[in-house]
Amino acid sequence: MDLRQVFDDLVRFETDLWNGIDARLRQECDVTLGGLNVMLVVERAGSCRVNDIAAALSITVGGASQAVDRLERLGHCTRRPHPADRRSSIVELTPSGRELVAAAGPVFDGELATRLAAPLPDTALGHLAHALAVLRAATPLSPTPLTKEI
Repeated sequence: MDLRQVFDDLVRFETDLWNGIDARLRQECDVTLGGLNVMLVVERAGSCRVNDIAAALSITVGGASQAVDRLERLGHCTRRPHPADRRSSIVELTPSGRELVAAAGPVFDGELATRLAAPLPDTALGHLAHALAVLRAATPLSPTPLTKEI
């Protein structure tokens, strides 16, 4: 098996999948897939910290904070001081954020069904889901920096 080809297929498919879903969400709901992903994390939690968003999406805390800043400027979420930690804040969806998630959710789900469920039989999709879960579980959350001997 050519692992480089597997890598290329996986990464290129992820890029095509992301771009296709993102374009449809922008067109129909005026929201990016990245923004929707953040709002879905906040919706599931009810309220959470930026660190929780970063961990849930496997992105940096800085990236999560910038995403929340953008959503806050658009009026889709708000931050309030964390009651027990002055260094942290709690992120919550605003009413307009909840409305946007409710409108964008079916578009997102429809694109996932079209791009994943339609071309694959349930058994193949189940195998893919299992394989990805195994790979994610086997991947360290924070990779060890590469070191070079001099």
